[in-house]
Amino acid sequence: MKFDVVVIGNSAGGIGCIEAIRSRNRDLTIAVISEEEYHTYSKALIPYYLSGRISREKMYYRPPDFYEKMDVTPILGKRAVSINVSEKKVILDSGEEIEYGKLLIATGGKPFIPQMEGFDPKLENAFSFVTMDDALGIEKELEDAKKAVILGGGVIGLMAAEVLAEKGLEVHVIELADRVLAPVVDERTSEIVQRVFDEHGVSIHTGLTIKKVNSSNNRVYSVTLTDGREIECDLMIVAVGVVPNIDLVRDSEIEVNRGIVVNRKMETSAKDVYACGDCAEVYDFMIDDRRLLPLWPNAYYGGRVAGLNIAGGSAEFEGTSMNAMHFFDVYIINAGLNITDEIAEKEGYEVLIRFDPERKVYRRIAIKDGLIKGIVLVGKVDRAGIYLNLMKRKIDVTEFKERLLDYDFGYTKLPEHIRWDLLKDDVVLGII
Repeated sequence: MKFDVVVIGNSAGGIGCIEAIRSRNRDLTIAVISEEEYHTYSKALIPYYLSGRISREKMYYRPPDFYEKMDVTPILGKRAVSINVSEKKVILDSGEEIEYGKLLIATGGKPFIPQMEGFDPKLENAFSFVTMDDALGIEKELEDAKKAVILGGGVIGLMAAEVLAEKGLEVHVIELADRVLAPVVDERTSEIVQRVFDEHGVSIHTGLTIKKVNSSNNRVYSVTLTDGREIECDLMIVAVGVVPNIDLVRDSEIEVNRGIVVNRKMETSAKDVYACGDCAEVYDFMIDDRRLLPLWPNAYYGGRVAGLNIAGGSAEFEGTSMNAMHFFDVYIINAGLNITDEIAEKEGYEVLIRFDPERKVYRRIAIKDGLIKGIVLVGKVDRAGIYLNLMKRKIDVTEFKERLLDYDFGYTKLPEHIRWDLLKDDVVLGII
C-alpha cells in the first residue's frame, strides 16, 4: 500500500495533523496506523469513565465516522516496528510494508515501570493508567476490589487515586519524592493537594517506593515498601509517569535525544519525516530551546503544525508547559517553569504570592528580569490565559506587577499601551 501521508499514532497529534491537512487539501491520500484497535479516544477522560461520569462512547476524541469523513484509511490493531527512511516505508508487525510520501510519527509516550522485585506486567490486577485496555481492566477489577496501591504521586497517580477513593476503596499512594506533584508545582501547592487527599481518606506515603510486589496465582496481594512496611491490596496501579515511545526510530537515521528531535516546523532530521507529541522534543518559548512537553494540547498543536507544513504551508510550533488539573474540589493551573522556593532563592527569582487557606485559593507568580517565568493558580483559575499571553509575548510586567495577584486581574488591569499590544491581533480579526 502507498499513501501520500502516513500518520503513526491515533491520538491528539495524529488527529491534529489530519485535520490540518484536510483544511488545506482534500486530495492527498492519508493512512493512520495504530497499535491499539480502538477508535481515537481521549486518555485524559479515563478517570471520568471509571468514575461513571461519562460513557465509553463519550471517551471518543472524534465521532465514529471521523476517518470516513476525512477520507482517511485507518490501519488499527497493527504496530509499526520500523521505518526505512531511504525507501520511505513503514514496516508493520504483520510484515506489511506501507509506503509514504510524507510521514508523521506521533507514537506518544509509554508508561515508565521502575524495577520492583516480583513485579510482572502480566499480573492480572496490576495496570498503568494511560490506555483504553487499562481502563477496561481496572473497570473489571473494581467489581470486587477493596484496597488499592498506586505507585506515583504525580498528576496521573493522583487522578487514579481520586477515582478509586470515590469508588469507596482504601487507597494508598506511594511517592518517591518528598511531596506530591513535585515536578510540576511548588511546595505550597503540593501541601494544599495533599491536605485535600487526606480529607478524603487517601493515605499518601512520601519519600518511599515499592521494594517488592507480593503475588500469588498471578495476582498482587500486597506490596513491601522500602521502609519495610507491607500494604495489602487487590488492585495495583503503576503511575510513575511516561517516557517517549521512540523504539520505532532507535535504529534509524532519525536524530533522537530524550525524544525525537524536531525543529519548529516539526521536521525531524530525516527528509519528509515529522514528529509531534510526547515522543518528540519540541520548542518551548519559555527556555528558547527544545524539551519534552508531554501534554495533550501541545500534542494536538504540534500535529496541526506538522499537518499544515505537509500540506504546503509554513507554520511553526511555539508552546510551553501548561497543566490544567483538578482533584476533588480543587482546581489547579500551572504554566511555564516550575519555580520552587529552592529554585527561586538559588537563581534569584522574585516570587509574588497570595494565599487564602480557608478558600483554598492560591496564586504564585515567578518573575525574573521583569518577565513572568512561571505561574501557579489554585482555586481561582479562570484568568490563566492572560498570564500565558504575557509570558508568550515576553511583556515586562514591572510597572503593574502589584496587580498580578488580584483575583479579578484581566486585560483592563493592564496599561493601555500593553493592553493594545496584546489584543490588537484579535481586534484586527474582529474577535473582540
